[in-house]
Amino acid sequence: MQFCRRAASRFWRHQFSSGRPKDNVVLICTLRRPLKQSEKFVAGTLLLSAGWFGKSAGQSSEGNQDVVTMADALYKQNRFREVYEILKEYKDTDDVEILWRLSRVEYNISQEQATPADEKKRLVLEAYDLIEKALKLNDNHFATHKWMSILLDAKCGYDGLKARISNLETVKKHMVKASELNKKDATILYMIGLWCYQIADMPWYQRKIASTVFAKPPDSTYEEALEYFFRAEEVEPRFYSQNLLMLGKTYLKLKEEDKARYYLDLASNYPASTDDDQMARKEAHELLKNLKPQKTESVSV
Repeated sequence: MQFCRRAASRFWRHQFSSGRPKDNVVLICTLRRPLKQSEKFVAGTLLLSAGWFGKSAGQSSEGNQDVVTMADALYKQNRFREVYEILKEYKDTDDVEILWRLSRVEYNISQEQATPADEKKRLVLEAYDLIEKALKLNDNHFATHKWMSILLDAKCGYDGLKARISNLETVKKHMVKASELNKKDATILYMIGLWCYQIADMPWYQRKIASTVFAKPPDSTYEEALEYFFRAEEVEPRFYSQNLLMLGKTYLKLKEEDKARYYLDLASNYPASTDDDQMARKEAHELLKNLKPQKTESVSV
C-alpha cells in the first residue's frame, strides 16, 4: 500500500488555516521521511480558519485566543519553526485548539527534508501523544480526528509494515469521523479517496499480511476512490494538485484513458507553489508520455 504523507505545504495549509501531510503513510498520509517502497502510504492533510470552530468544537479559551491567532498567521506563511516555538510552551495545556495545532506543526516539521532523522521520529511520537490527549478531551472535534488519522499512521510507520496494516481500519475510522464532523473539508475527502485507491491497489504480499491480521481484510475499489476524489472537487474545485493527479491515475486503472488524460493535463499544468505541486506535475507529465497518442477526427471541408 502506498499512502503518502504529503509534505506540509499547501495541502495542509488548505484546510485549517493549517497544514497537511506528506508522502508516505499506510493510511493515507505521508511524511517526507524516506520509506521503503513497500511501506509507502498516504495521508494527507489541511486548513480552515480558527474562527470556524464554535465553542462545542473546541474553541480556545479566551486567554489563549491571541496565541492561536498568532500561530495561525505564522502557519499560513509556512513559518513552522516559529509556530512550534510559540506553541510548545503550552504543551501541558488542556486547550484542544492549542494541542491539535502543536501536533500539526510538529508533524509538518518532521516532514521537512532538512529535519534530522532522529528529530523526525521524536516529533512524530510527541505529536501523536498530543493529538491523543486532544482526542480524549474532545472527541467531537473534526481536527482531532483528522490529525489522529495522520499521526497514527505516521507513528505506525516507525513500527513496521504489519503495524501500519493492523491500523488501517482505525485510521479510516478517524478520517470518516472527521468528514462527518466537517462535510466541507476537501482534504479529508481526498484522504479517504487515497485510502480507497491504495487498498484497491494493494500488492499481493501486503494483502497476505492483511489476511493474517484481519478476519476480513480492508476492502475497497477504484470506483469508490473516484467517488471521494470527485466529492473533494465538488467541495472545492482545483484545491489540490494531488487530487487532480489521483483522478487521472484512477481513471487509468479503470481503463478510461480519455478521462485520465483530461485530469493528468490539469495536474501537469497546475501552478507549482509547493513541493507537492512539483511532484504532481512531474508524475502527471510522465504518465501522459506513456499514453497512446490521442485520436483526432478528420474534419471534412
